[in-house]
Amino acid sequence: MASDTLAGTARNDAEISGLDALEIAGREKGPSRLRRLWSATWPKFAALALAIAIWQAVVLSGWKEPWALPGPAVVFADLGHYLVSSALWEGLATTARRAAVGFAAAVAVGLLLGLGVARVKVLRAALGSMITALQTMPSIAWFPLAILLFQLSEQAIFFVVVLGAAPSVANGVIHGVDYVPPLLVRAGRNLGARGLNLYRYVIAPAALPAIVAGLKQGWAFAWRSLMAGELLVVIATRTSIGAQLTYARELSEAPRLMAIMIVILVVGLLVDTAFGAADKAIRRRWGVLDQAGN
Repeated sequence: MASDTLAGTARNDAEISGLDALEIAGREKGPSRLRRLWSATWPKFAALALAIAIWQAVVLSGWKEPWALPGPAVVFADLGHYLVSSALWEGLATTARRAAVGFAAAVAVGLLLGLGVARVKVLRAALGSMITALQTMPSIAWFPLAILLFQLSEQAIFFVVVLGAAPSVANGVIHGVDYVPPLLVRAGRNLGARGLNLYRYVIAPAALPAIVAGLKQGWAFAWRSLMAGELLVVIATRTSIGAQLTYARELSEAPRLMAIMIVILVVGLLVDTAFGAADKAIRRRWGVLDQAGN
């Protein structure tokens, strides 16, 4: 009997060792870092090339005059001059400062509001549906009120950026806390976690993926609100990316207008990449992403 048990244990150990060896061998034979980088970047370059080809085809079709819709060569030539000009970097500095301050305030408001609504039943009953309603409201609709309250000023832009982004952050926190397993919360309490420690060591780490998703969506709303605000609220003494876009439209400078649009798109893509890297790190830490995977 004992010999049968020992034999069974030996077989199980051999099977486990074989599985471990198979996994290690699979990792060793996995694609190189360069190949993984190429597999992740070539679809983006292909999509970019396709977009430029469609753009050029529309220009060649004669649908619009060149002064209204210039071709890629003209726009990218103007973009090269724009990138080395002081106007871009001065405007980008103003826009980046507004985006950072507005988004930081929206994150603070959204986190506090989301935690309150998620854990207090009275607040959920009173504000739960209102937060979703605010999230679905177009940011451009807030500007008449913002201008009425703050005139054409920095405060008007800040007001709309916070209102545009905070509901998304709050909803991310609410959904993240709602999907924390109750068993995990009870285990944390049994181990002595109470009050802020329960949120710090149990609820916040478990809700982190949803919170990051809410932050990412909040940034998208903040960026859109900021661009709309800079188009509407032009402060003559302070240049910005949105103000330069308005000037290019008023002066019918189509190449410069499209060059500025490309800059706005690239900034949005860079921030989205940063959020994507944070999300990937969280998934890898949670064990839902292979260490050798993308």
